[in-house]
Amino acid sequence: MSETKPHPAVIEMCGAQIAALRDASLTVLEDVNWSVLPGEFWVVAGPQHSGKSDLLLHAAGLLTPAAGICRVFGRETGAFGEAQLADRLRVGFVFADGKLFNQLSIAENVALPLRYQKNLTAAEADRAVEILLELLELTPFADVAPAHLAANWRRRAALARALMLQPELLLLDNPLGGLDGRHRQWLLQFLDQLWRGHEFFGGRPMTLVATAGDLRAWQNSKRQFAVLDDKTFSVLGSWADVEANRHHAVSELLAEPAATHI
Repeated sequence: MSETKPHPAVIEMCGAQIAALRDASLTVLEDVNWSVLPGEFWVVAGPQHSGKSDLLLHAAGLLTPAAGICRVFGRETGAFGEAQLADRLRVGFVFADGKLFNQLSIAENVALPLRYQKNLTAAEADRAVEILLELLELTPFADVAPAHLAANWRRRAALARALMLQPELLLLDNPLGGLDGRHRQWLLQFLDQLWRGHEFFGGRPMTLVATAGDLRAWQNSKRQFAVLDDKTFSVLGSWADVEANRHHAVSELLAEPAATHI
């Protein structure tokens, strides 16, 4: 009887030293050991300036660790160049501030991955863009510049752009930050659908990692949690493990004002 081989980790960090994007000489996290398996949904929480964004950029292969190893889809990110473009395109990233181009409309922003990575014309990309805008309720804003939209909708547009190439791994930097209650609830439900397998993506479950400044809104028994504190990355485990944890950093993250959760 043959043994079933375990799935390789989507993200794997071994003794990784994470430097700050704004200053490569500044270490924000030390000795990070972390493994994200296919189909998992991780929430990495920590206070402001704890290194959440820097960790996520490393997990996406956009930065390389100052020491140690970081692998994405089995490839060390130090060798994540043009030759590994196919693997890079398996990763979707949503920046905390969206990073949309104000000189382009929402539809043009969302179309960018198709235009530049798949070399499609605007006309060729139109149908896929229309479908995704409708899915994220952005159709009324297709021709609007990002600067003329509320932050809630700009966040959705950034998410749409990250999903355009149908990634296997989706990383979101503080996706609930600044959202009102309605948009928070929508996003939590939508991310849950992506994780379980959204029909738009052929029902294929997606691996998700999100950072957060609080934990309460993310309560779910099937998610995995980690916390950043004092340059340390600590895996907490399930939500039951979070509630049982007595570390001061976890208590502070649970003390934040609660939002509606699923």
